[in-house]
Amino acid sequence: MAARGHVQDPNDRRLRPIYDYLDNGNNKMAIQQADKLLKKHKDLHCAKVLKAIGLQRTGKQDEAFTLAQEVAVLEPTDDNSLQALTILYREMHRPELVTKLYEAAVRKVPTSEEYHSHLFMAYARVGEYKKMQQSISAQDEKLSQTMFLPLAERMVEKMVKEEKIEAEAEVQLYFMILERLGKYVEALEVVQGPLGEKLTSELQSRENKCMMMYRRLERWAECNALSCKLLLKNPDDWQFYLLYFDSLFHLIDQSWTPPQEGAHSAEGEVHASTAQALSFMEDRIATEEAKESKHLRGPYLARLELIRRLRERSCPEAQQLGEPLELMFQFFVKFGDKPCCITDLKIFLDLLTPDQHVQFINRLMEAVPLCAPGEDGVALPGDTRALQRHLCVTQLSRSLGQQHALNTEGKLGLIKELKAHYQHGLQFGKQMTRPVAGDGECCVCVVGDQNMLWQCLGLLEEGLSNSSSNAQFKLLLLLLYCRLGAFEPVVDLYSSLDAKHVQHDTIGYLLTRYAESLGQFAAASQSCNFSLRFFHSNQKDTSEYIIQAYKYGAFEKIPEFIGFRNRLNHSLHFAQVRTERMLLDLFLEADISSPLEESVKSMSLCPEEDDIPWDSLRDNRDLTVLVSWDPKDRQLNEEHRQRSLEEDTLWLRLRSLTLRLIGCVSALSHPPASRNSEKTTENGVAAKPSSLQSLLSQLENTLNQATQFSEKQLQYPFVGPVASRLAQALSSGCCQCQLSSLQLPLHLQELEATGLDESSELQTQISNLFKSLAVQLQDMLEKCKGDLLEVKDSHSMTQHFLLENLVYFVETVCIVLWVSNYCGSVLRPLKSSLQKKKKKKKEASTVTPPVLSAYQEFSSSLQSLLNQALEHIKSQELSLTALELGALSLEAQTQSEAEATFTKTAMDKVQSSYLRSLQEIGELLKKRADTLKSLKI
Repeated sequence: MAARGHVQDPNDRRLRPIYDYLDNGNNKMAIQQADKLLKKHKDLHCAKVLKAIGLQRTGKQDEAFTLAQEVAVLEPTDDNSLQALTILYREMHRPELVTKLYEAAVRKVPTSEEYHSHLFMAYARVGEYKKMQQSISAQDEKLSQTMFLPLAERMVEKMVKEEKIEAEAEVQLYFMILERLGKYVEALEVVQGPLGEKLTSELQSRENKCMMMYRRLERWAECNALSCKLLLKNPDDWQFYLLYFDSLFHLIDQSWTPPQEGAHSAEGEVHASTAQALSFMEDRIATEEAKESKHLRGPYLARLELIRRLRERSCPEAQQLGEPLELMFQFFVKFGDKPCCITDLKIFLDLLTPDQHVQFINRLMEAVPLCAPGEDGVALPGDTRALQRHLCVTQLSRSLGQQHALNTEGKLGLIKELKAHYQHGLQFGKQMTRPVAGDGECCVCVVGDQNMLWQCLGLLEEGLSNSSSNAQFKLLLLLLYCRLGAFEPVVDLYSSLDAKHVQHDTIGYLLTRYAESLGQFAAASQSCNFSLRFFHSNQKDTSEYIIQAYKYGAFEKIPEFIGFRNRLNHSLHFAQVRTERMLLDLFLEADISSPLEESVKSMSLCPEEDDIPWDSLRDNRDLTVLVSWDPKDRQLNEEHRQRSLEEDTLWLRLRSLTLRLIGCVSALSHPPASRNSEKTTENGVAAKPSSLQSLLSQLENTLNQATQFSEKQLQYPFVGPVASRLAQALSSGCCQCQLSSLQLPLHLQELEATGLDESSELQTQISNLFKSLAVQLQDMLEKCKGDLLEVKDSHSMTQHFLLENLVYFVETVCIVLWVSNYCGSVLRPLKSSLQKKKKKKKEASTVTPPVLSAYQEFSSSLQSLLNQALEHIKSQELSLTALELGALSLEAQTQSEAEATFTKTAMDKVQSSYLRSLQEIGELLKKRADTLKSLKI
C-alpha cells in the first residue's frame, strides 16, 4: 500500500483512510471503514478489494477470496481495483490469478501500454513464456523496443542495421540470441566486429566468447592460437591451459598442417605438434624460474597436466618433461606453505606408481622444517609456514592410503601425534581453523569401539571451543551426534553454521533427515520451516529477479534465473521436506487439537493428485560439503550418488503415498454432500473410492521395490551421503503394518454395502486383519525394547536405533487409530441397526457378529499396547536419569584432563537429547491414548 501522490479523483480521497489503516497494520479498522464506504457507494469495487485484503490479513482467507472473486468476475479496468487485486493475489500466493485479471483488462482496453506491461510481467512471474511473446503488441513501437528484445532476432538485427545498439547489454542479448539459434559463425562475427568492443564489463569477456564459439565450431587452430596468446598475457590462467591442450591434441589427431602462405590462423601462430607444446611449456617454466619471488603455480601444474595427457596417449615425449615425483617435490618446495598446495597436488597423485608413495612422502617430510623432538618424541613446527607444510604432507599421506594401511597401534600413535600438532598449532592464533587431516574422522575409523567415538566427539568439541567458526568441526559434530541418535545438540550446531539462501537446499538434508526420526518433533517442525521458508520465498523472489533483469537489460541472466527457479521447484529436498512436514503436522495434531478431516483440508491435500514431479526431480544436495582426504577408492563416487538418490526417492514415494492414503481415509470420514461447492472441492479433500484401491496397489509395489533395494546393503563413505530412513523403517516393520491397516477401509466399505447378515466370509476376513494388525503392532513394540544407553564394565554403548523404532511405532499407532476411527464410524450404525431389529423381533440375545467382537478386542489390545509402550518409555527415562556417564573409563587412549572434560560434555549432550526425545514421544503417545475412547461402538 505505497503512499500515493496528489489526489484528484474523489474515489481516491474516499479510499485514502482505508489505505492508511492497511499501511499501519490496523486491519480491523480498514474493514470497518470499507464497510461504511460500501454502504454509501455499493459500486466502489476497490473498497471491496481493500476489505478483502483486510480479511486476508486477519486470517479469514475464504471470505477474502469470495469477496475478491465478486470483483474479478466484473473484469475491472480502474487502476485502483487492479492494483489492489494484484496485492491480494500475491499475499494469497496465487500469481496465476493476476494474469487472468490483466488479460481481461487488456481485452477491454487494448491500447493501454501500462496494462500490456503488467500482463507481460504477470506472465513472467508464472513462467508463461509463449504468452509473454503473444502479450507484446506488434503495433506498439515502445513496447517492442523494451520487451521484444529477448524474443525476436529480427528486431535486434534491425537495430544493428540502424546502428541503434549502444549498450553492452544489447550486444550480450544479440550474442545470446544467435548462440541459442545455433548461428555460431554470426555470433563470432558480432564479437569480433565493432559491437564486440562494447563487451567491457567482464575481464576478457570478448576473448572468452571467441573461445566458446571456436570450440562450438571446432576451429581448433584458432582455439589453440588464442589460448597461446592469452597464456602469454596471463601464465596462471588454468582454463586456458586446458583449452590449449585440448586444441593441441585435436590438431594432432587431425594431422593439421599450417598453410604454405599467410598466417596460421585468424588468431596467429598455431602449435600442432608435441615438440611445439614441450617447447612452449619449457619457455613458461623458464620465465618463472628467472623470477626471484612470487612464482606462479600455473606453469608448473600445466607441466604435470601435459605429462598426464601424453601418458594417456602413450607418447614417449612425456619423459622429456621429467619424473613426476621429482616435479611434485619441487612444486612442494616452492608452494608447500600455501593452503592450496594439497588440492593442487592431489589431482596428480595418480602419476605416481604405488611403490613411489612412501618415497614421495619421505621426500616431502625432508622439506618440512620441524624442531627437535620433545619428550613425547613428536617433532613440531616452529612457525605457521612449517605448520602448513606439515599439514599438507599429512593430507597427502592420507590421500595415498598410508594412514589406512596402519594397524590399530599405528593409528593410535598417529592420532596422538596429530593431537600434539593440533595443540601446538593453537599458539599461532586462536582463530586459526585447523581441521588436521581428518583428526576427527581418523578417530572414528580406528576401531569399532564406541569409546573411541566418545573421544572423537570430545576432540571435536574441544576444537570447536578453540575455533568457533570452523564449519568442518560443526559438520562432523552434527553428523556424529545424529548417528548416535542425539538430535538436541544438532539444532544449535546447524544454526551456528548460519546457512544462507540456497544452502537450505544443498545442506538442509543433514538436519531434516534426522529431526523427526529421532523423536524431537518440535525441533523437526522448526527444521522443516528453515527449508520451506526458503523454497516458498524463492518462488516469489526469482520471479522478481527475472522481471528486474527484463527492466534493466540483463538479458543473459534471465535463463540463469529461470533455470535456478526450476531447479529449486523440482528439488528432491523440497519434495521431502514438504511431505514430511505435512505428515508431522498430522501425527502431532490430527484428532488431537482438530479432527483429521479438518487437518487434511487445511493442507489442501488432494489424494488423487500427485504433485511431485517424479520424472524431473533434481538432487541438489552438496554431498562434498565435508572435506575428505581419503584415497580415491574410499571416496564418494558416482555409484554412491546414484544409489543415494534412488534410496531417497523410494523413501519419498513411500511417504507421499502414505500421506495421500491418510487423505483418502479422512475423505471417507465425512459425507460426499460436503463436497458439492466448488470452493470445498478446490481447498478440501475430494477422493473417489477408486483412488484408495489404486494408491494401495502403488504403495504395495513401492514397498516391494524398497525391500529389494535394502537387500543390496550398499555402504556409503563416512563423509558421503547420509542413509535415508528406509532401511530402519523396513527393519522396524512399520511400513508393512501401515499398509495392512490402510487396507481395512476397503473391506469396511464392502461390509457397509453388503450389511452384516450376508457377509460372514467378509467378516472373518476383517476379523483376521484386526488380529494380524494387533500382532504386528506388538512385534513393533518388542523391537523398541532395550536400553538406549547401555553401560557394561564401565563402558557405554548406544542403541539409537531403538529410538527410531519407537518413532516408527508412534507413527504407525497414529495411522492405525485414524483407520480404527473410520472403522468405528462404519460399524457403529451397523450395530445400532442390528439392535433395533432384535427389539422389533423381541429376540433373546444372539451371538455378536464376528466383526464387531473382533473390533472390540482390537480396541482393547490397542489400549494394552499403548500402556506397555508408555511404561517402557517411563522406565527408559528413569534409567537414563540415573546414569552417571562422567564416571565411565575410556581405556583405549589416555586423555588429558581437558580432553576428558570435553568428552564428558559430549556424553551429557547425548544423554540429555535421549531424555528429550523420550519425553516428546511419551507426550504424543499419551495424547493418542486419550483418543482411544472415541473408538467405542
